[in-house]
Amino acid sequence: MSRHDAGKPEQAAREAWLGEQARKPRRRRVVLADSTKARGKALRTIIELEEQTSVGEKLVRDLIKQQLRSAFGLAFIVLIGMCLLPITFYLFPQIGNLKILGIGIPWLVLGLAPFPLLYGVGWVFRRQAERHERDFVNMVDR
Repeated sequence: MSRHDAGKPEQAAREAWLGEQARKPRRRRVVLADSTKARGKALRTIIELEEQTSVGEKLVRDLIKQQLRSAFGLAFIVLIGMCLLPITFYLFPQIGNLKILGIGIPWLVLGLAPFPLLYGVGWVFRRQAERHERDFVNMVDR
């Protein structure tokens, strides 16, 4: 036995260990089966979506309409909010004369207020889009 083999197990013990490992059955993944009735309808809907049949196209079109409705609704809110700021300063000029740290309130509001507003609207839109997609997937899987 050479000095390189001093810390290694003997060859016979190693072979016995490898043989034992080879005889052990491999782990198997067991998945509970879905009911065939529910899975059949979902499978049919998925096939209609993949093959782009008229039903599948209508389902996708409805999802897109929901997304557009959300986008236009939130865009309208942003448009109204952004247009009301200059109109407010025009109608009430005394607000425009106020200053904080030497900077006029209109500049501060028009320069800083849109960013948190736009971030909030983007966050709301993302949540709505995810909800619409989740509802679509749940409807397809039913």
